[in-house]
Amino acid sequence: MKQKILIYDFDGVVCDSVHIKTEAFVELYASYDEKIQQAVRTYHLKHGGISRYEKFNYFESELLGNTITEKRIEELAQSFTRLVKEKVIASPYVNGIFSFLEKNKNEALQYICTGTPETEILEITKRKQIDHLFNAIYGSPKSKTTIIRNILRDTGTRPKDCLFFGDAFTDLNAALECDIPFIGIRNKDTKFPEETFLINDFEDKQLLELTT
Repeated sequence: MKQKILIYDFDGVVCDSVHIKTEAFVELYASYDEKIQQAVRTYHLKHGGISRYEKFNYFESELLGNTITEKRIEELAQSFTRLVKEKVIASPYVNGIFSFLEKNKNEALQYICTGTPETEILEITKRKQIDHLFNAIYGSPKSKTTIIRNILRDTGTRPKDCLFFGDAFTDLNAALECDIPFIGIRNKDTKFPEETFLINDFEDKQLLELTT
């Protein structure tokens, strides 16, 4: 691996868990009509990778016209955690990721950069017993752009010596803002620009050719 730093989103990149969170967002708004539920689903999928707090703020203010209160947003966030955490811990890995992480552990610095709250992603990776594969694990409330810039600053690494794996526009945009190379994981919900380098999973021949 020529890159000195490998950065990974989590849901849809390390674990096949995007659908778990999609279903949870919709479930939290199950008391509303189908139109609202579909709007929740669409917004979540279109804005994959951003903090659940930002999403709840949008759902409450823009979709429902409610006055936002810190208490209401926190209640929704806690309910969301109860719905998803154990399911994410039990979710399968994306094909090939575990071997890829193990292979590169001693060849590069590896980080997680996710929109999941940092305390939660730290618990999830510890309970999945993969935390030792990463030099550090970062989540919200910091944005992905901020996390990447902090990694570059703290390690003194040039942007071109990094690589970010993501499955959403939020990931691609963070990579573009930080001027680091990006590899997208194909999925049915994200239509990346044509010029984006895409792989199916971490057993994809294109990735193997790129990294060997």
